[in-house]
Amino acid sequence: MSNPVQEFIQECKDRVDSYGQNEALKNAAAAFNTESNKAQYSYNFKWMGRPIIQYPQDMIAMQELIWEIQPDLIIETGIAHGGSLVFYASLLELIGKGEILGIDIDIREHNRKEIEAHPMYKRIKMIQGSSVDQATANLVYEAAAGKEKVLVVLDSNHTHEHVLEELRLYAPLVSPNSYIVVFDTIVENLPDNYIPGITRPWSTGNNPMTAVDAFLAENDQFEINNAIDNKIQISVAPRGYLKRVK
Repeated sequence: MSNPVQEFIQECKDRVDSYGQNEALKNAAAAFNTESNKAQYSYNFKWMGRPIIQYPQDMIAMQELIWEIQPDLIIETGIAHGGSLVFYASLLELIGKGEILGIDIDIREHNRKEIEAHPMYKRIKMIQGSSVDQATANLVYEAAAGKEKVLVVLDSNHTHEHVLEELRLYAPLVSPNSYIVVFDTIVENLPDNYIPGITRPWSTGNNPMTAVDAFLAENDQFEINNAIDNKIQISVAPRGYLKRVK
């Protein structure tokens, strides 16, 4: 007897699998990824009133992961305006459990005030400090103690050295079948100095994607979930959705 639900799930899986060989789709997505990053496209969106600086496609991918994992704790490095903290907190609020811990070397006072005044702040905690300082990591490990399901998101300094150190520090906190998501791996696929007038310390050969490659070469507990890349196509985190498989 047929099962319409399972049939639809299989249809979606087959469609997503086919996108990996769909060169026209991949080329169109790559062109949009390049031009939209040059145009600072991701800076145009808000979640519940806070600027989120993310692509809608990555937001949907994160929503799917959070619903699937049902994390007790989400750890995010990089706070900026706090939109992603609010986004994750609102999803946890809908689930009915969990909190989000944000880490930033410089939580600007005007952003802190807006985040603390937000209705979703009840599920948010923040630490000011470098994500790769041992003192900061100690506080994060204390917050994660006793949490059954932990998801980690890296979105701070995007140099190879910094991201690789974050991966080494925080990957052990990720629970089995959960993820460490590395944002801005797209830098490897973009021209250097791709935003006119802005020079940054990361570039081709020195960015989150190169850090992911180095990390996976030394750690066999994680693997890239290529199905997410195939599904969303437009993303600032290609090859950055790392699932803990061991």
